[in-house]
Amino acid sequence: MKGPLSARQGEPAAAGVAVARAGLLSAFDIGTTASEVALVELRRLLAAWHAHEPGARLGHDPEALHQLRVTARRIDATLGLFKHQLPIALLHARKTAKTVLRTLGAARDLDVQLAELARYCAGLPEHERAAAEPLKARLEAERARARARMVRALDSERTRRWLETLSLASAQALAGNGTFADRAMVVMPERVRCRFRKLRKSVRRLRTKSSMEDYHAVRRRAKQLRYAIESGAGMFGKPADETLKALRRLQDKLGAHQDAYMSGNRLAALAADRANGLPPATLFLMGRLAEHHARTTAEARKTLTGSWRKVRGKRWRALRTKLGELSDTAREANNGAPAQPAHTHDAAIAATSQEHVPEPEPRPIKH
Repeated sequence: MKGPLSARQGEPAAAGVAVARAGLLSAFDIGTTASEVALVELRRLLAAWHAHEPGARLGHDPEALHQLRVTARRIDATLGLFKHQLPIALLHARKTAKTVLRTLGAARDLDVQLAELARYCAGLPEHERAAAEPLKARLEAERARARARMVRALDSERTRRWLETLSLASAQALAGNGTFADRAMVVMPERVRCRFRKLRKSVRRLRTKSSMEDYHAVRRRAKQLRYAIESGAGMFGKPADETLKALRRLQDKLGAHQDAYMSGNRLAALAADRANGLPPATLFLMGRLAEHHARTTAEARKTLTGSWRKVRGKRWRALRTKLGELSDTAREANNGAPAQPAHTHDAAIAATSQEHVPEPEPRPIKH
């Protein structure tokens, strides 16, 4: 029987991200500001949101919801990565981004669990699959409720205002207006180094019996480092590509670990609910499925050390050298003087009117 289906399986290849960013990355030079990078990235993500939101609302293809959730996560990551190079109005938008993420995540988690159930049952004899039907019906009912909450959240005034703010930011990028003069070649290498240090610290805290929260912290830090590297991959070159490959493998291990843990917890809660009305055969199958999830969790923990070693080894050392070279080049070009803040555009971002912005062709976004 094949392994469990995680939220990462079936995603578009990493090449899709590279193609989607090609227009921006080819424009990197010594004068490119971090603000310009952030605003153009937000515009790209906004185009992806508009491409995936209709399908996520309809619910016919779970991949549309997955891509919408990934887009929201990347918007939040971009706002966090460039928090010192963006207007205050955009930083306030992070609060809404996190609310949207929670709503999308609740619906997406049930998509993943239903896919895992189908995958598990595909390896069972036909007479045993019937026991899964009551569980499937229960999960589908929960998913329907979660999707209804998601649609209400997408329709809310808060979410629509959030999207309007992002649209105005993308209009600034189109006009070529930077918010701050900090050079990308100075800011982005330091962001990557900082996020690597945070990931390394969280990995070092892990112990044999560490909690799921500790492992989730490592996963979150791995994503943050990956997004930081991807945002400057056009500058960082091949060392970035190699490090990203290792990070994706690490993230996949941690993702499978968390998916299995969350699925096991949901099964335990359903089994403990005396009002669930599930027949004994279904409860027995749920116990076997929970054991399957527990094995997946244990196997992921065993292989985590090797995956981390590949991230922090020669791949990171090569990227760290490249980051140092870029920082040195930027300092020499600036004669050692730090960049000064330029005129901000908070008023334009905070405006309530929305300008039409030509959108780039959306591409699949890697989780």
